[in-house]
Amino acid sequence: MLIGIPKEIKDHEYRVGATPSGVRELVDAGHQVLVQKDAGSAIDFSDAQYVAAGAKIAASAKDIYGKAEMILKVKEPQKSECAMIRKGQIIFSYLHLAAEPELTKMLIKSGCIAVAFETVTAADRSLPLLAPMSEVAGKLSIQAGAKALEKAQGGRGVLLGGVPGVARGKVVILGGGVSGTNAAKVAIGMGAEVVILDKSLSRIRYLCDIFGSSAEVLYASIENIEKNAIEADVVVGAVLIPGAAAPKLISAKLVKKMKKGSVMVDISIDQGGCFETSKPTSHSNPTYVTDGVVHYCVTNMPGAVARTSTQALENSTLPFSLALANKGYKKALLGDIHLRNGLNVIDGKVTYKAVADALGHKFVEAEKIL
Repeated sequence: MLIGIPKEIKDHEYRVGATPSGVRELVDAGHQVLVQKDAGSAIDFSDAQYVAAGAKIAASAKDIYGKAEMILKVKEPQKSECAMIRKGQIIFSYLHLAAEPELTKMLIKSGCIAVAFETVTAADRSLPLLAPMSEVAGKLSIQAGAKALEKAQGGRGVLLGGVPGVARGKVVILGGGVSGTNAAKVAIGMGAEVVILDKSLSRIRYLCDIFGSSAEVLYASIENIEKNAIEADVVVGAVLIPGAAAPKLISAKLVKKMKKGSVMVDISIDQGGCFETSKPTSHSNPTYVTDGVVHYCVTNMPGAVARTSTQALENSTLPFSLALANKGYKKALLGDIHLRNGLNVIDGKVTYKAVADALGHKFVEAEKIL
């Protein structure tokens, strides 16, 4: 199979769909790989390294999309990229379609086979291709929150860890999944007061076991969310419903009651955000202020540490990329229910129910098309 690796074009997105090491694996399996010029140069993966791994270098994205049978990338295709996608072409990438009605329409119109990293599953019902970026985003959320909390950045001027004789900052984390757990680890490490809220009793027990007295773990009732949000210096939204739009856990009315200069970091923004006042931002302009509260809602947070993120993501995606290339998409999808769960759009039809429900499209079972 001819696999194309385009250069990412989203604002400050330096990750790349495959490292030279990953390309070597694909080539060794008998495939051809076309990498766009300078696709990985910003994170020290040179064109020469890709060539040494067996790839050929393409001058433009048009060359990649015009020739490749499968496009392997990181972020969802942008509008200009969607215009180049061909019927029957495999797009293997993060998509987050429940929050992207226009992108969904363009993918439907293209007739492509769109497989989303974030809805591929594992036997334990986890999301193995989302997990590494959730880990990164969770850890970054506390760094971002601590920076935004500085007075010069518009925050209330609180040091999360405090100093002797001065109270430490309070971090409230909504959601105790992969992102929330990693956010808690960093916040605890910085010396902050940490509260984690979740609705899964089994997860609450797990979090209590691993954090002990280092963090307070509470059931995510309306009352507990409201009380802790009002007291917080930093609130991290780390809620995920696989493939679906994120629930709004903090209302605009509640934001008005929060401390002026406090910070809200919405990791869930790729899925529409879990704060009613959230709107997507970029690394160029990461924050805005609503009712005196600083909002950080960058849609590609892991792009800030692009080299680490690229390597972590490839460790998870490569086996699936090889399966799609080695077997062809039909055999690969039919033979693996977990990879098939990643199929969101094919032949102009939506095959992921949460996306269909969120956007008002007809849902068609993948097996009926494959």
